[in-house]
Formats: sequence, structure tokens, C-alpha cells
Amino acid sequence: MKILVTGGAGFIGSHLVSTLLASGERVAVIDEFNDFYDPRIKRENVRPHLDNPNFTLHEMDIRDKAALDRVVKKESPDVVCHLAARAGVRPSIDDPLLYESVNCAGTLNLLEAVKARRLKNFVFASSSSVYGINSKVPFSEDDPITSTISPYAATKRAGELYCFSYSHLYSLPVKCLRFFTVYGERGRPDMAIAKFTRLIHEGRPIEVYGDGSAQRDFTYVSDIVSGLVNAINMPSRFEIVNLGGANTVELREVIKIIERCLGRKADVRYKEAVPGDVPITFADVTKAKKLLGFAPKVRIEEGIERYIQWFLAGC
Repeated sequence: MKILVTGGAGFIGSHLVSTLLASGERVAVIDEFNDFYDPRIKRENVRPHLDNPNFTLHEMDIRDKAALDRVVKKESPDVVCHLAARAGVRPSIDDPLLYESVNCAGTLNLLEAVKARRLKNFVFASSSSVYGINSKVPFSEDDPITSTISPYAATKRAGELYCFSYSHLYSLPVKCLRFFTVYGERGRPDMAIAKFTRLIHEGRPIEVYGDGSAQRDFTYVSDIVSGLVNAINMPSRFEIVNLGGANTVELREVIKIIERCLGRKADVRYKEAVPGDVPITFADVTKAKKLLGFAPKVRIEEGIERYIQWFLAGC
């Protein structure tokens, strides 16, 4: 198949692209290489593939509709995996208009570009943040979405609704995958595990917003990629599916695991909780298991140890 991956130079996208190329697929990547974090990290992610005849890279912004239309026409993909987005709850509070333009208008541009094509599948990367302050745990795809508490979450929910509209109007086969706190090698430097690891290793203080009791369903990147690959290969009319580790852990416990793996004590500075952060995320993956054969394999202790081994090897 020819698979078009937006955001394919980023954290999750680059892992997916490596897996798809290793299995013999043809992959075209769209990435803006913006400065949300150091673009050199993303360029290093794609560097191993630049000489691969099955790999094509398009450096562009998905908000540029004309350019996006040209790329889609040129590549004529069988499957689109849409991972490109402005990520992060806290930055979205500071610049909601940027998040709306990339995550909503950019997604709409892509749907417009493919609506007349007979795609085998369209996979959209959504987020557990859409559940917001959800009184029921674990979070199920059938739970009402009424309490999104950040612009980022709102844009991801809007993306899901756009996907449903285009699936309904144009018989586009769509899967919206709600990712739960993904971590692992090549992880974004602003994410908790990556940031805490770097700062503790350097002997610098870490900032924890709240008292450290917030719980997250951390999901190792290889488990997410496994779910993505299965979603790519299993088309359906329209589905929303959780992809998570199906296990919650408190942030203060994550810090203890990092301390053990590094053999260093953290200097923790507690700050006020940030508006937009939710107290808990917890994925019900029953539907993912049924539809995608999804079963998270990497527990948090093993995943952090793997990440830190990778981090130390690059120091």
C-alpha cells in the first residue's frame, strides 16, 4: 500500500513510519518541522529513511490547502494516517487560535483533499484529553463528551466530529484513535517522562504541578504503533477507539521509578495545579481489543527503563 502519514517526522509518527517501511509498505510523509520543539530532533527521526526508495518526504504545512491538494494528488495514497497536530494542553491555553488553525482547519483541509478518493482507510490521531473531567473511570468510547477543559482537547474533539461528518457524507472509512499519554524513545522533550529524566540526570530541579497525585494512563510508544498498524489494516465505516495502557499511575510514582533507573534523587518543586490539566486518565480498551486485537504489553516500569537506557545511550 501507499500510506500517507502527516506528522511523520514527530515522535509517534516516526516510529510508525519506521514500522511501516520495515514491513515493505510505501510511505509518504508530510511534516512542517515547526519549532514547537527543536526541529533537529524531527530531522534526525527521518534521516535514516531519506535514501529508502519507498519513502517520500514533503516539508509543508497542512494549513496550506493548495499545497496539500497537490501532495495528495501526486502521492495518491491508499491510506491516510493523520498524526500532524499542535500538541499539548498547557500551550493551547496560551495560543488557542494557533491550535484551532492547525488542528481544526488543517484536518478539514486534509479531509477535503481525500473526500473524493476511494481510500481504504483514514486514521485520525485523537486524544484522551477529550474526556476532560470525566466522573466515570475507566474512560469508555461511549461516555458523553461534555467537559473538555482545554483548547487542545476541544480541537481534537472537533477533529473527531469532522471525521464523522466526512465518513457519513462521503462513505470515508475512518478510525479515530484516542491516545493516552504516550511515552518512549524519541519522545517529545516537553512530556513529563522525557523532561523529568533529563532534569534529574542533570541534577536540576523538576517542577510538579499539583501535589503529584494526578494519575495518568501512560502508554508505551510500541503499543500505540501496534494499535495504529492494526487500525490501518482494518477499515471500517466510522469508529472511535481508545488506545491506552489500561493502567493508571500517580505522577509521584513515575518520579520514583525514574529515580531508581537513574540512581539519582529528584529535587522536586511543587507548583500550583494548572487549569486544563485533568486529575486522572484511564483507558477502557475493551473495544480496541475486540476491533484491533489491541493488548498493551509494556508496563510502566519496563517502559521507563527502556526509555532511560535509550536516553543515556545518547548522552
